[in-house]
Amino acid sequence: MSAKKKTQKAAKSADVLDDVAVEQTVTSTSAATSKRGEGGLKEFSKTGPFAFNAKNYKLLFIGLAVNILGFLLMIGGAAENLNDFNKDELFGTRRITIAPMLIVLGYIIIMYSIMKKQKSTTK
Repeated sequence: MSAKKKTQKAAKSADVLDDVAVEQTVTSTSAATSKRGEGGLKEFSKTGPFAFNAKNYKLLFIGLAVNILGFLLMIGGAAENLNDFNKDELFGTRRITIAPMLIVLGYIIIMYSIMKKQKSTTK
């Protein structure tokens, strides 16, 4: 074998040995934490609190309903004849002012429902 192939083979075996050492370290660390009573991520995900509760979902659906209402208020105003133009229907207060305000309010409610944390019950 040439010196270059021997060097490559030695580098590969060193990489494998490093990977084995890292796996053994991770295994021994996780075993030590479970012996101490501290659970890992899997244990926390089974027993940890869920981020959303019923109140968050209610707020989320209320925000979605307000959002949909805002978009529905923008719909309409189509002329039956393409040559007709009804300025009052197209640029009415409902479409220009009320609907966008409802849409923004809906997004604010949705963001609040996502960011709201539940109160801790442990004291």
